[in-house]
Amino acid sequence: MRLRDYLAEDFLGGPHPLKMAWVVNLQKGGTLPFVLALMAVTGDWSATAWVYAGLHGSYGLIWLLKDRVFPDAAWQKRITLGAALNIFVLVLGPYWLAPVLLVTRRHDAAPATLCGAILLYALGVVLMVGSDAQKHFALRARPGLVTDGFFARVRHPNYLGEMMLYGSFAWLSGHWAPWLVLAWVWGGVFIPNMLRKEQRLARHPGWASYAARTGFLLPFRIARRPRNAAQGADARATAPRS
Repeated sequence: MRLRDYLAEDFLGGPHPLKMAWVVNLQKGGTLPFVLALMAVTGDWSATAWVYAGLHGSYGLIWLLKDRVFPDAAWQKRITLGAALNIFVLVLGPYWLAPVLLVTRRHDAAPATLCGAILLYALGVVLMVGSDAQKHFALRARPGLVTDGFFARVRHPNYLGEMMLYGSFAWLSGHWAPWLVLAWVWGGVFIPNMLRKEQRLARHPGWASYAARTGFLLPFRIARRPRNAAQGADARATAPRS
């Protein structure tokens, strides 16, 4: 984790002129024009290419809107120019491999695949944005644990939603390589972030009982109602996403 933090925040040293959010927003917001440019260069105006542009492109716009309305404090940290390059090249840039492969290969997805990808994407966006919004405003009103709503049965619904929507992009591409990119990001970034967040949350009263009745990413059991008021009051929210 120390090595990863160095690569993502302090790589090569020197001043820290950039916010991490600016690097992330550049890639997310640039996805729609990037995909449309690919389509124009290759002449691929197929329905599959348009659907991909609509899905991945709209996610970038949704991300910018989310960052404007309820920005995540974790993305506001200042980073070096070397760290910004690392983030873009090693983590965010590879996300664009899916549209490159889809458009350059002129992949034509089956109608059932288009339907499934849209459904997976829509559910993922709602889960990610909804849980991030709940976390942001709940913690602003009262710091502590949030254990209801999106967090009632899963401890990391925001990460689950992001994995679902990026999974829809890889599925739609019709190629195995984007899945390797996702495996790298999920294993090298998402999982460590979730484990670090749980270490911080474990200091809060009520964490043990909350963790015992919820799943890490998927609900492995239905949360039971607290037996008394004291149990019901011992938790309310999650910490900011790393």
